[in-house]
Amino acid sequence: MDDGRTMTMLPELASSSIAESYAGRSIFITGATGFMGKIMVEKLLRECGDIRCIYLLIRAKKGIDPAQRKEEYVKNIVFDQVREKYGDRLEKIRLIRGDILSEELGLSEDDRRELVDNVEMVFHCAANVRFDQHIRQAVDINLNGTIRVLSLAEKMRKLVSFVHVSTSYCQCNEAVLEEKHYPAPQNPEGISKMVGLLDDDILDLITPRLLNNLPNTYAYTKALTEDMVYQYRGKLPIAIARPSIVTAAMKEPLPGWGEGTNGPTGLLIGAGRGVIRSMHCNGEYLADFMPVDITMNAIIAIGTERMNDPRKDEVMYYNLASSAENPISWGEVLEMGRSVLNDNPFCFALWYPDGS
Repeated sequence: MDDGRTMTMLPELASSSIAESYAGRSIFITGATGFMGKIMVEKLLRECGDIRCIYLLIRAKKGIDPAQRKEEYVKNIVFDQVREKYGDRLEKIRLIRGDILSEELGLSEDDRRELVDNVEMVFHCAANVRFDQHIRQAVDINLNGTIRVLSLAEKMRKLVSFVHVSTSYCQCNEAVLEEKHYPAPQNPEGISKMVGLLDDDILDLITPRLLNNLPNTYAYTKALTEDMVYQYRGKLPIAIARPSIVTAAMKEPLPGWGEGTNGPTGLLIGAGRGVIRSMHCNGEYLADFMPVDITMNAIIAIGTERMNDPRKDEVMYYNLASSAENPISWGEVLEMGRSVLNDNPFCFALWYPDGS
């Protein structure tokens, strides 16, 4: 969403001062195994070497035990620099077995006590970003998952910062997205209970009315979730980060690094292989992209800002977007893609790249 408004500029904080603010801190991250989460963990380990520990919530997946997933996780190419230069820092990663979809996050009593007694900063990155997700799954992950994390955070004795990662598209019906609270279209807790009671057929019937012209269940549940987080103001030191479309890394840890084929990455790969021939959009509309490394650098800085801000009863909002400072249209994106493909064609293509 482009509104012609200048992107929030965080205070000029030297990287050393940010590193100092994280020294000795214990951090809890949800969604750490995802695209954005990996970059956050890598950056903290590489640049904030005096951090005490990073707790990662990891669930079993496809029959793979959380401990095995952690071992595979630290072998990812993202952590190559950390392994080569600061291998001992990988030991700062602490496995917490759990699941955002489970009641009370599925934590053991020992792990719960460990988090409650030690965690000082929370970064809630876990979310379902699929636009076609059924409302039941979208609510359970994005809304209910956040409620579970908030409930745990409320018990943390040393908490100084709670950063919720939202999206710039949480209020698609607004011409201008301001850095402020927006009431949800319905009561978040009421929607959570209703979705838990109704069967899928009824939910399918009422979903269009619930969305109220929002484009998908992702935007809808993100709006609900922001309002839910806002209700914890005064109880928790909260900041909400709203990145736009997060793309492959610009620089760190590897230029061009990315995972999966979601968003514009999938579009450009499909076009480069000649599979995608057209894109249904207005070429004059602005495409708002944020490289994942820039996004996570900002979110790490937001954690420092929230920690040091005396206004503990206020929710701090940050729109992380590029279109006001560095606008580029979808038409320009396609033209750049064609130019790059001419110089760097794919090794494998089904059809000569072309289209509109």
